[in-house]
Amino acid sequence: MKFTRLIIFLGAFVSLSASALWFDNMPKLPMFGEFDPNQLRQYFNEFIDKQPDFKREDRMIKEIEEAVMDGDVEYLPLKDGRKVFTIFMESEAEKPKGAVILLHSRGYHANWATVVKPLRVGLANKGWHTLSVQMPVLDKEAKYYDYVPIFPYAHERIDAAVDFLKEKGVNNIHLIGHGCGAHMSMSYIDKYGDSKFNSYVGIGMGATDYKQKLIKPFPIEKMVAPVLDIFGENDFPGVKRMSEERKKQLSQKKPDKSIQLVVGKADHYYKEESMSTELVDRVDSWLSNLYQ
Repeated sequence: MKFTRLIIFLGAFVSLSASALWFDNMPKLPMFGEFDPNQLRQYFNEFIDKQPDFKREDRMIKEIEEAVMDGDVEYLPLKDGRKVFTIFMESEAEKPKGAVILLHSRGYHANWATVVKPLRVGLANKGWHTLSVQMPVLDKEAKYYDYVPIFPYAHERIDAAVDFLKEKGVNNIHLIGHGCGAHMSMSYIDKYGDSKFNSYVGIGMGATDYKQKLIKPFPIEKMVAPVLDIFGENDFPGVKRMSEERKKQLSQKKPDKSIQLVVGKADHYYKEESMSTELVDRVDSWLSNLYQ
């Protein structure tokens, strides 16, 4: 037992040391008031004493569960005895194209009326099984820096979603993250790689808050799977400002069908029906063309 604990301790020490060395080569982040965001780098992607607001999450789920009309609610098991709320919508296509896992943005839920619901229903109508997963949440006032320490709580939920789809015999699996869902999925890929996914779609990637900087660059150039980086013409300033850097990262990947797309007139939330329809069409077209 002591030997096992020693191995675990050394593994954690090596992980933290490697992370610290990596961040030592990056420019220091500016102070955010009295808070030093550089400390978030030290334990990036590691569990610390901060937890999601599970009570708020449970309240949100109770409010939306019975309102789910398209698809079936599925509770997927997690290691700590909890279960994660998801909505599975099976495509009625004679030959389904595959499946997509959807991760919503910060503070919202798996049946969110903009972006998430249009994608999970719209892509199902276009031949994809869709699985929308409830992500960890904090209180309503929480910002990007508040959420960074709870990113690891999203990782197990992503794995549970993959396992659920594989148990149904689906192997062509694509991961889609919007806003904070993109941050959480990128943190997963940063730690575990992207080998479980046939492609990745990031919607509105890089959305943070005023004067809050990205803690660690997205690992896009290290990814094996093709990447679609899609955002609105009127998206958040940070999303647009970082778009050139993300495009550069896409160009550094091995040649594949990775691209960056801009949806004209759309904002971060695709509130207008015509914009959400275009988002669904663009994502479906790119995913479908991967196999042509």
